[in-house]
Amino acid sequence: MASSMLHGAQNPVLRTRIAPPKKEALISPKSSVSVSRPVSQPRLIQHKEEAFWFYRFLSIVYDHIINPCHWTDDMRDEALEPADLSDRNLVVVDVGGGTGFTTLGIVKFVDAKNVTILDQSPHQLNKAKEKEPLKECRIMQGDAEDLPFETDYADRYVSAGSIEYWPDPQRGIKEAYRVLKLGGKACLIGPVHPTFWLSRFFADVWMLFPKEEEYIEWFEKAGFTDVKLKRIGPKWYRGVRRHGLIMGCSVTGVKPASGDSPLQLGPKAEDISKPVNPFMFLVRFLVGAIAATYYVLVPIYMWFKDQIIPKGQPI
Repeated sequence: MASSMLHGAQNPVLRTRIAPPKKEALISPKSSVSVSRPVSQPRLIQHKEEAFWFYRFLSIVYDHIINPCHWTDDMRDEALEPADLSDRNLVVVDVGGGTGFTTLGIVKFVDAKNVTILDQSPHQLNKAKEKEPLKECRIMQGDAEDLPFETDYADRYVSAGSIEYWPDPQRGIKEAYRVLKLGGKACLIGPVHPTFWLSRFFADVWMLFPKEEEYIEWFEKAGFTDVKLKRIGPKWYRGVRRHGLIMGCSVTGVKPASGDSPLQLGPKAEDISKPVNPFMFLVRFLVGAIAATYYVLVPIYMWFKDQIIPKGQPI
């Protein structure tokens, strides 16, 4: 990917089209050693059990604090546009669907009875069950890296704000490929890695903020073609991306052949059966909470700058 795209901090939302891989790459199986996360992302909240407890409390205020700051209705609709939800009869899986905020955008275009919301947090899913437009959705507790769907099951795969907690992002995207039908499309919405030093520090100690080229690489390795990345962000950021965005891009890819992904991976990197040191768990949890607080304050700071600094001037 061109460096101008990766580092253009002031650029508005844009879309990057990546040429499809060569045919040979789709036929020949690929090998890869599964790793827990990119070396450049030494996050502290990296264990599913920790994410479970993090959301045990965050679910109480998620729709009222996190979404207004980082995941607005306008952003959601813009991010879902590349998913091409063009038929009410499409079979859609919303992976890491949480409280159902993204699903509310999906059921505008697809019948709720054809949509499955999957998340590892029962507390988040309980919030989704309370929303009237989602009453007919199928709601399941499950793991994004080991989806409980048969191969070639869905027409669309959507995941928003979930990849941050995946120990092995490549495995999750490989699963997205597997569950889609031939010609199906995956739409993954997630954060972007910051360039400002303090924001980068808090992003790295909190959870996974991938770089844009990492998203593209993960999709291509899984076997997707026609991979595209679309930048999104709150309107009051005015295109500024140096602080990173919890919802910063929407990446899509098309499944070119039936069956499983050509990518072969080793065993899972994370073993949640191993005991966690209680003291270390508490320390990591507290540090993660501090980082989360920082990322609640950043959009408020950017909102005030947007109100104070005249339009047309950089913020």
